[in-house]
Amino acid sequence: MTNDESVLKQYLSKYKHRDYTIREVLNVIQVYKSLVYRLEAFVFNNGSRKDLLHLDGTIPVNYKGAYYNIPICIWLMDTHPLNAPLCFVKPTPDMSIKVSIYVDNNGKIYLPYLHEWSQNGSTLLQLIQAMISAFGEIPPVYSKPRNEARPYPVSPFMPLPGSGYPYPQGAPQPGYPTTTPYPTTSNLPYPGYGSPYPGANGTPYPPAASATPYPPATNYTPGTDAAGGTITEEHIKASLLSAVEDKLRRRLKEQSQQSQAELETLRRTEQELQQGKTRLEDILARLQRERADLDKNVTTLQEKEKELQAAVERLGEQEGIDVDEAVVTTAPLYSQLLNAFAEEATLEDAIYYMGEALRKEVIDLDTFLKQVRTLARKQFTLRALMHKCRQKAQLAC
Repeated sequence: MTNDESVLKQYLSKYKHRDYTIREVLNVIQVYKSLVYRLEAFVFNNGSRKDLLHLDGTIPVNYKGAYYNIPICIWLMDTHPLNAPLCFVKPTPDMSIKVSIYVDNNGKIYLPYLHEWSQNGSTLLQLIQAMISAFGEIPPVYSKPRNEARPYPVSPFMPLPGSGYPYPQGAPQPGYPTTTPYPTTSNLPYPGYGSPYPGANGTPYPPAASATPYPPATNYTPGTDAAGGTITEEHIKASLLSAVEDKLRRRLKEQSQQSQAELETLRRTEQELQQGKTRLEDILARLQRERADLDKNVTTLQEKEKELQAAVERLGEQEGIDVDEAVVTTAPLYSQLLNAFAEEATLEDAIYYMGEALRKEVIDLDTFLKQVRTLARKQFTLRALMHKCRQKAQLAC
């Protein structure tokens, strides 16, 4: 499995969801050992090419109590799982395609599971289980009689060769234009699928390596119904009406689903707009509150500015003020703290100017050290006094 994973990483280097696709492929080949993966060129109807990974091999199908190995091919888009895979039946040279509501005359497989493919809930294992269930009802291939070069065309109201089941009304007919029973929808720019050419050399369906017995084809007479009666215009009319009714029902279902999806999108858009409206209203209310606070602060600042201008005018009209008389303490403790602070500041200045005098060689070093020692001792005493005063006054120390 480690080798498979490394090879798949190289093959799927251009896939958008490489790791998810690798897990899907590993799960499939672990359950269905006959399926192998290959990287080949896929040619679309418009001539464009893409190197895509495909699973090629057989799947076991239980039909009327017997198991048959049905050869299939599953092509994975490089956007997997956003787009549904393209599935085909690959008959061997001794087999013919049995056209039904599940398989057209080109071998392309149509299933409700593919039509309702979801990137979140659909998996390749479930897709193969849906194929096994559908092919258990109507086999997609039957073995050619040895003396028959190619199968007869089948009428919409005639029994399928060798099946014993009446041909479903509205199913596509070999050799005639067909309508797709389950159209595959996609929102990504891929060309129409139509009749692809999986191989790079242009071969539509390379023969499988081995084949096992399939429900045999039996000879029948064209132009007669299951009971041996003659085909009438009423039969043809009923078949055409049934086909048109099925097609209209599918179209109505598609339009209903599309309308529901658009309605859901509009609902989500309405919810988002309501949430955006609520957020904008909250932002507008907050801005209005901030604007009211700002206007209030501007008014307060204008009043303070007027008070300051009035104080400046009063001070300008007064005579000079004695600094010593301007500062008055309310208690003796505060007076002692103020005097100590002023004296300590003068000592700080004195020490500074002593240093300047030494630098200019006005005094010698011995005198400087002696005076600085005396001033520093006195400064230390004043600072200790201020600290004690601040503690007594319960001020920050």
